Amino acid sequence: MVNGTNQTNPTGTGSTTGTNSSTGTGTGSTSGVNGAATLGGTDFLTLMLAQLKNQDPTSPVDSNTFLTQLAQLSEVQGINTLNTSFSTLSNSLTSAQTMQASSLLGHTALVTTPTANLTSGGTVTGAVTVPQTTGSVTLTVADSAGNVIKTINLGAQSAGLASFTWDGTGSTGTAAPTGTYTLSATYGGQTASSAAATTAVNGTVESVSMGAGTTGMTLNVSGVGSVAISALQQISN
Repeated sequence: MVNGTNQTNPTGTGSTTGTNSSTGTGTGSTSGVNGAATLGGTDFLTLMLAQLKNQDPTSPVDSNTFLTQLAQLSEVQGINTLNTSFSTLSNSLTSAQTMQASSLLGHTALVTTPTANLTSGGTVTGAVTVPQTTGSVTLTVADSAGNVIKTINLGAQSAGLASFTWDGTGSTGTAAPTGTYTLSATYGGQTASSAAATTAVNGTVESVSMGAGTTGMTLNVSGVGSVAISALQQISN
């Protein structure tokens, strides 16, 4: 009787241990769910087989449910593959863009900007983006206080880039002090009143910055500063 009791207790203990093992398995499953991003196709099929083995024979799982799960697995794997492909493509494009941008060093770039830096005895060259053929294009140069230093009439222009040169003098012909000036342009069509136009300035590309995060590649242009590569309108020797 005592021995039988002793046998029963170990068996009970064994059952308890089995319960602990089951609990451990459950914990492992929970970890897997929390880290779902690391589960692959093999893990999914293992879980599906376990589901098949443990289903109620009197009420089996509908086969459509398994088909739906397989379709979801295929969709997830496809998305993961697509993400990997896009990541590889992005890295390749970034490398190619870096190589192309490095070839711009030392060249004169026309970049979109509303400001220009005037050096001692220097001039500012650039262009106005004219969206349509017009009878008049006017460029205005203002100092940091908003005072108009000079107005340059570029005359009639076709749609495209209308080049300009500011010799660094004010409206009286005297040299303007060095510093940063604001550029603004307007154009007047034959059937429309004057409207604002975009200005761009020429400068030498001194360096290229790769950028980080959401900041894209930038060009450091003399007389302008740091500008996005998308602001580049024209490149010349």
